[in-house]
Amino acid sequence: MKKNILLFASLCITLNLFAQVKWQNVDSLFQPLPQGFHVYYTNDSLDGKPNIAYYAEADLKNKNLIFTTDTTKGRRLTPTQYFERDSKPLLVINCTFFEFVHNSNLNLVVKDGKILSYNHQTINGKGKDTLTYRHTFPSALGIDKKRNADVAWTFTDSSLKNIYATQTIIQPIKDSVENFSYNKIKSSNTFTKWDMQTAVGGGPVLLQNGEIKITNNEELKFTGKAINDKHPRTCIGYTTDGKLIVMVIEGRNKGKAEGATLVQQAKLLQQIGCVEALNLDGGGSSCMLINGKQTIKPSDKEGERPVPAVFLIQAKK
Repeated sequence: MKKNILLFASLCITLNLFAQVKWQNVDSLFQPLPQGFHVYYTNDSLDGKPNIAYYAEADLKNKNLIFTTDTTKGRRLTPTQYFERDSKPLLVINCTFFEFVHNSNLNLVVKDGKILSYNHQTINGKGKDTLTYRHTFPSALGIDKKRNADVAWTFTDSSLKNIYATQTIIQPIKDSVENFSYNKIKSSNTFTKWDMQTAVGGGPVLLQNGEIKITNNEELKFTGKAINDKHPRTCIGYTTDGKLIVMVIEGRNKGKAEGATLVQQAKLLQQIGCVEALNLDGGGSSCMLINGKQTIKPSDKEGERPVPAVFLIQAKK
């Protein structure tokens, strides 16, 4: 209990010290841009540390903007390679977490209403708990046919046609069964069909109902005190007036951009009006292209890291 109180106090102090960041419109650097799409930049410090960040704002109701995804099977491509492969879209950004052995996504990806990738929902126990498993419900952002965005915690299974989601965070379920079945949750009134045309998963959730509520402990994304570590970040959310927000924060660039914690990331999204938002894969994967042009500098010395999935915004010609 004492540890939880100290963590809560630390979080409150962090939020109170976090200054309002000023954003500059930099549309002129990424032309041509369609109506309903804008790009913003800041180099204001985060808690006294050097910072560089960009975000794109896209009008969800603008039918000249197409929100979609692309993914590969058994291989990875750089964001620039996706840019060339997908007929040079307006925006390309990394999204899902993934594993390097099979180059496969660990999160949900939906394109044109079809599931292209399923959640990895089981975490193997270690040590004394080797024969036990924890089943989590990873978060995702989806956009439906009416162009409404939603952030939810999701359940997927390759044997099921539908995605099931809840608006209420669920604690991890611990048992001795490796393959977690929908039968375990179908009696719950919190899970319903989640009909999305486009969706990408990641986690943890950063904002709910406009308030900072980071569900790292429930989604089991980062262990220990990793929630306070500074890294390059990628995140996505939406505002009450129907704007999709896609943000990248540069990091691991000593003296120029040191990255952000999950709390700092959530605060930035809150300040620009997001009501719901979630973290996506970050670190060396963080990269956003606007009309094929880089925003932040990727932290890997090789440049852009190949990833198995991307979120795209295309402008109708």
